[in-house]
Amino acid sequence: MTSTVIPGATALDRHRERNTDRAAIAEIQARIAEAGVQYLYYQAVSVTGRVVGKVVPAGHLVRNAERGVQLHRTAVSDLQVDRAGNLLGGGAEAAEFTAVPDLDTFAVLPWDHKVGRFFCRLYEPDHRPGVGGQPLATDVRGNLLRLHADFTERTGLQLRTGCEPEMTWSGPGLDARFRPGSSPAYHVDHLERYRPIYQKVIGYARALGLDMIEGDYEDPGQLELNWMYDHADLTADRLIVYRQICRQVARELGVTASFMPKPATGMMGNGCHHNLSLWRGDDNVLAEPGVQELHLTEIGRHALGGILTHAAGSMAVMGSTVNSYKRYWDSGQFAPSQINWGMDNKTCTVRLSANGRLEFKLPDAMVNPYLSHAVLLAAIEDGLDNRIDPGAAQRGSSYTGEVTFAKLPLTLGEALDVFAADEVVKAALGSELVQLYSELKRDEWARFCGVVTDWEHMMYAEEAP
Repeated sequence: MTSTVIPGATALDRHRERNTDRAAIAEIQARIAEAGVQYLYYQAVSVTGRVVGKVVPAGHLVRNAERGVQLHRTAVSDLQVDRAGNLLGGGAEAAEFTAVPDLDTFAVLPWDHKVGRFFCRLYEPDHRPGVGGQPLATDVRGNLLRLHADFTERTGLQLRTGCEPEMTWSGPGLDARFRPGSSPAYHVDHLERYRPIYQKVIGYARALGLDMIEGDYEDPGQLELNWMYDHADLTADRLIVYRQICRQVARELGVTASFMPKPATGMMGNGCHHNLSLWRGDDNVLAEPGVQELHLTEIGRHALGGILTHAAGSMAVMGSTVNSYKRYWDSGQFAPSQINWGMDNKTCTVRLSANGRLEFKLPDAMVNPYLSHAVLLAAIEDGLDNRIDPGAAQRGSSYTGEVTFAKLPLTLGEALDVFAADEVVKAALGSELVQLYSELKRDEWARFCGVVTDWEHMMYAEEAP
């Protein structure tokens, strides 16, 4: 395809021009015809990780590929109002944004072949003075794509990741059964109870391009199904797809699928550990060929140093809800209690789980993967630039170890304060996205602080005199 975009074209112009590729459009049209697709979702991901978008008859593919679809600006903040009734993200009078599909993300929904979908990038509409056609600053997916491309251009490195999405299923026949003092973790009989669930999830996931590799039953109701690691941008998309699949399977089977980080007191929380490595071409620069014992290369140590240095500042992203912080209060439940690292040590914030792979354990099941990966990229680059030393690996349990890095925030309110002070973390998101995210989460924390809970009734309702 020969580009006809004139010099000075905007990012929106360039995306539209890419979407006039006749071969790419023809391929999608052929897949639409073969599957019998009648409707198309043009979807984006909000600041909180919600999937938003529009449905359009498939006959309008060419028009929407070139022009996109329009959504109200506050869709990126879930049309959330604060406690005073103000619509966050611009107000009712705010301009719409333009969502343009990435053609290479087209897929047919395996549970209904009449429906296809695209992931979109978001732009300021053409008519806005001064900013028309620029990337929308609050587009979390577009921000990660740009940030990763810039990181690779500066460093020659790519971030590759794999996620471990734990979640809780509940419904008829799904209750866990195990003797007191033991755990149902890894119990194949419990996997058998979940056979209809995991078979549908894995089947749909494979149909949508996830290379599913392994899974297990971990705690009452908790199932973890993993797919192969890849470029961080693709991993982020696939985590969103995985969540959509789980919701669909729950609807089909009449059960409930929950990504709540801490579903009950005393139970393991639902994490979403990020396993990461850095690649230069076909080489993982965190590993040295021929060395068998667990170790980190120099570049790996500096990357790790950056991650640990900014772990506290990133907590408002990695643990994005009020409920997230309940994971860190139950010591012994395999969630970190302080910021450190260890050699195959599951109590640490970062675990060197194999040569060339770091497991970052702070993110939970509701994390927005576009934000978490953006923050990780910024932290890693700061570690590389400043040759940050992560110090010695933790020996023994972290629950009794000494504090080396900053204290781990233990409430959303505390995490937001630390987030506001970390310039490296904030730079990864940009000022507009930081402001919107902070407004959303400050309001969430304020709402929680104003709610009277069952625990308070239990403790105080009849305590005096």
